Amino acid sequence: MELQKMNGHSRDDGFDGLDAMAEHDEFLPHKAGVKKDKDSHFTDFEGKTSFGMSIFNLSNAIMGSGILGLAYAMSNTGIILFIILLLSIAILSAYSIHLLLRSAGVVGMRAYEQLGNRAFGHPGKLLAGSIITVHNIGAMSSYLFIVKSELPLVIQAFMGRDDATGGEWFLNGNYLIIIVSTAIILPLALMKQLGYLGYTSGFSLSCMVFFLISVIYKKFNIPCPMPDFHNTTDDIGHNDNNGMNVTDDFCEAKLFTYNSQTAYTVPILAFAFVCHPEVLPIYTELRDATKKRMQGVANVSILAMFVMYLLTALFGYLTFFGNVESELLHTYIKLGPHDVLVLCVRLAVLVAVTLTVPVVLFPIRRALLQILFPEKPFHWARHIGIAFSLLFVVNLLVIFVPSIRDIFGLIGATSAPSLIFILPGIFYVRIVPEEQEPLMSRPKIMAACFAGLGFVFMIMSLSFIIIDWTSGESRSMGGH
Repeated sequence: MELQKMNGHSRDDGFDGLDAMAEHDEFLPHKAGVKKDKDSHFTDFEGKTSFGMSIFNLSNAIMGSGILGLAYAMSNTGIILFIILLLSIAILSAYSIHLLLRSAGVVGMRAYEQLGNRAFGHPGKLLAGSIITVHNIGAMSSYLFIVKSELPLVIQAFMGRDDATGGEWFLNGNYLIIIVSTAIILPLALMKQLGYLGYTSGFSLSCMVFFLISVIYKKFNIPCPMPDFHNTTDDIGHNDNNGMNVTDDFCEAKLFTYNSQTAYTVPILAFAFVCHPEVLPIYTELRDATKKRMQGVANVSILAMFVMYLLTALFGYLTFFGNVESELLHTYIKLGPHDVLVLCVRLAVLVAVTLTVPVVLFPIRRALLQILFPEKPFHWARHIGIAFSLLFVVNLLVIFVPSIRDIFGLIGATSAPSLIFILPGIFYVRIVPEEQEPLMSRPKIMAACFAGLGFVFMIMSLSFIIIDWTSGESRSMGGH
C-alpha cells in the first residue's frame, strides 16, 4: 500500500526524518496545505473529539459485560491473586496500546487492518480484520444476551408479577432484543463518527458508577450468611446440625484459592480489558492528536476501569463470598425480585450495555470497509447496510444460541490475547524500521517477548478450558 504524505513531507521507501514526526506530529493531515491529500484516504479528516469525550468512549469500550463476572472470578482466585492478575492485565494493556500507537506513528496509519497490511501484506490485513470482527461480534452478543435475560425480568418486576406465565410478547427476551436493537442501537450505530457517541458513553459510564455504588452499599446491608444460601448448602449434603464447614467458611474471604473455575479467570480478565480495536478509530477522531495525547487517553481510561473493576469485584465478593454467581446481578436477585435498589441497578446495567454496543460496532464496520472497500470513499448506503447486517447477525446469535458462556470463554482465550499481546507485538517488530531500532534492540526484544507471552497465554487458557470440558466436572452458573 502506498504510504501517506505526512504534514507536507513525502514518504518514500526510506524513513528519513521519521523519528520526531512519529512521536510528536499529528499523523493525519488536516492542515489547509494538505487538503488535496485528505480526499484520498479513508481515515483522513480533522479530529474534533475532545480529550474528555475520547476517555468516555475508550472507557466505555473497555467496560462491558465482563464487569458482572469479576466478583465470581475473585471467588475462584482469592483476593490477592485476583489483584495481581488484574493489575498485570491492566499494565500489559497499556503497554500494548503503546506498541500500537508507535507502529501507527511509523506508517502514518490509524487503522488496525492497515497495520496488518503494512506488516504482512494482504494476509495480515485479513487476519487483523477477522480477529477484530470475531471478537467484537462476541462482545456485542454478550451485551445483547444480558438484555435478553435481564430486561424481561425488569419489566416483570415493574409490573409487580412473580412469573411470566401469561406468555406476553413484551416479556419475551427475543422480541425485546429486536426492539432494543432497532429503536436504540441502530440509530446510534448510524452516526458517521465515533466521537459523537461520547455523550452516550458518558451516560453509560454513569450507569455503571451507580452499579458500583450500589454494590458497595449492599455490602454493608446484607447479613452474612444469608439464610437462603445456608439452606442451599444444606440441600447438597450438609443438613446435619454439625455445620462447622458452612459456618466457618461461608463468610471467610480467601486470599489465594484454586479450583476448576480458576481456568476461566485469566480469559475473563483479559476480555475485560480489550479495547484495542477501538483505540485507533478513537485516535483518528481525537482533537490535536499526538501519540502522547492518545496514550494519556488510554492510561486514564485503563486506570479508571481498573479501579472500577477492583471495587466491584472486591465488594461483590465480600458480600456473597463463595456463593457469588458468575453473573453478579443474579446473586442479588436472591434478595427478592422486588428489591427497589437492585431493580434500579439492573435497569442501569441494561442501559449501560445497550449504549456500549454501538461503540463496539464501529471497529467491525471499519474492518469490513478496509477489507472489502479499501479504496472507496464514504457512502451512506454501505455505512447503513453494514450496521444493519451486523446487528441482524448478532441478534440471530443471541436468539438461537442457548448459552454464550462457553463462546465467551473461547473468545476470551483466543481473540483477546491476539488483540492485546500478539498483534501489537509482531506489528511493532515488523513495522518499526531497523534504522530506528535494530532487531536485537531492547524495545523490539520486549515486543517479541510480549507477543510470545500472548501465545503462551492463549495455549494455557485453551488447555485449561478444554481440560475442564473433557473432565466432566460441573460448570454451573452458580458459585461454589
